Amino acid sequence: MAQALMNREEGVRGGGGNGANIASGLSKFGEYPRRLRQFLHDVRVEMKLVNWPSRADVISTTVVVVVTVTFFGLYFAVTDGLFSRLIRWLIDYAKR
Repeated sequence: MAQALMNREEGVRGGGGNGANIASGLSKFGEYPRRLRQFLHDVRVEMKLVNWPSRADVISTTVVVVVTVTFFGLYFAVTDGLFSRLIRWLIDYAKR
């Protein structure tokens, strides 16, 4: 086990090696431009397959979201006000 640990440390430090680790590292580094080009090509191909919504669809769903958020905002504001008054009344009632 100690021998395996020493061999591993020597490989990490580069002592006694033939430089194969450096060469493999450089070859991987050299692949990045090709891999990046392939990735961007794949992105372009996938973006052509996306089913984009029409302008009318985007506008109608935006209106639905705005109306819904407004409705629930008003609903929670009224509910909060009512419960605040109810709790304040209960606290005042308990103090008597």
